[in-house]
Amino acid sequence: MKQKIFKEKYHIFEIEFTKSELKYSTVDEIIDELKKKIDANEIIAYIATFNQYDHTVNIKGDINPAIKEAKNIVFCFGKEIPTPEVLAVRPRSIGIVELEDSFVVNFLEAPNEQANVAMENIVKSLID
Repeated sequence: MKQKIFKEKYHIFEIEFTKSELKYSTVDEIIDELKKKIDANEIIAYIATFNQYDHTVNIKGDINPAIKEAKNIVFCFGKEIPTPEVLAVRPRSIGIVELEDSFVVNFLEAPNEQANVAMENIVKSLID
């Protein structure tokens, strides 16, 4: 798992799995597995799956030709609401992109370290 800065200000975590590393062959299979992990955690609430690829096609947006599929699984760690500002950084999502020979899985760094660790563990568990 790499930590990166996207567009010089967004801190993200990202991992690229070769297709041979995973038992999953589609983005939907990965989403299904992530949803199982989210549903098994009593603190995390699944919200939705968003098809970023289809949305971009429908609005006639630009898609890098190397990208075959792109979806986000959206969820929330809602253990507390200490200030109104916390809602600005919720909910969370994990993005899954299919390339020719790999899947890229990433998420935006959360202000809560426990949430980052949980998301990193969920993503890394895909390889088990």
